[in-house]
Amino acid sequence: MLYCNLLAFLLIATGPASGIAQSGTGSPTDAVPALIKAYPDFLDRIEQNELVWKDGTRMRIDDGKGAKTFDALLDDPDIKDMFLMKYPLGEQRLPPDVNFDPGRVRYAPLFKKMYGDCHSAGFISNMAEIAWLPSKYGKSLKFSKINGAAAALQRVSDELDNLPPRFLTYLRPSQGTYNCRLVAGTNRESTHGLGIAIDIAGAHSHYWRWAKPDADGRYLYKNEIPWEIVRIFEKHGFVWGGKWYHYDTMHFEYRPEIVFTLN
Repeated sequence: MLYCNLLAFLLIATGPASGIAQSGTGSPTDAVPALIKAYPDFLDRIEQNELVWKDGTRMRIDDGKGAKTFDALLDDPDIKDMFLMKYPLGEQRLPPDVNFDPGRVRYAPLFKKMYGDCHSAGFISNMAEIAWLPSKYGKSLKFSKINGAAAALQRVSDELDNLPPRFLTYLRPSQGTYNCRLVAGTNRESTHGLGIAIDIAGAHSHYWRWAKPDADGRYLYKNEIPWEIVRIFEKHGFVWGGKWYHYDTMHFEYRPEIVFTLN
């Protein structure tokens, strides 16, 4: 059944959390090997508390700082923190729990080392052109060719292109891919600056920063993006911002390490 009716749920106000809602069982550290599966061109092995790169670089998995507030998870995570909240693959019928943002936490040095710094000369050479909806739209989009990201987005595009015409309103025009910028309201680099994120459906999108909280600090969660579209993105290694408490329903980003933890 087409999931395009507007959802509306009152959520508790955003802010630092004393406890972060989680999905799934086991230690976040147990999921770290998914990084090697997702990024075999760069990552070699795990040795005790270190992720070892093929070029010999070593990065600590656990920084030893213990439990963190929600804001600290976003601003100063370690590698294991990326797996603290397990991404719920497939259709979800309820809004996320407070501060449950699976896939939103990123250890920036890891991603910058793989994908590069968008402020550096020559970075644009990492981009490939993909044909967005080849038969129904045909516009070219820039996306990173590193780690097979552009190839994955092309597969997504080809499948979306085969959906019935009623889905086109959510898919064209694209709202953008590569953009060297910060995440709105933060000092963190956006995944758009890495060339691994795409925004869709501007006219049907909802974003928590656009929502006005009520007197109690409560936000209204809204979504219009059909599950048929979400499933195709997830199939090819993308996570969806509509599954975050701090929702961004137009946003998809290539995070195969998050999806691989579910397999």
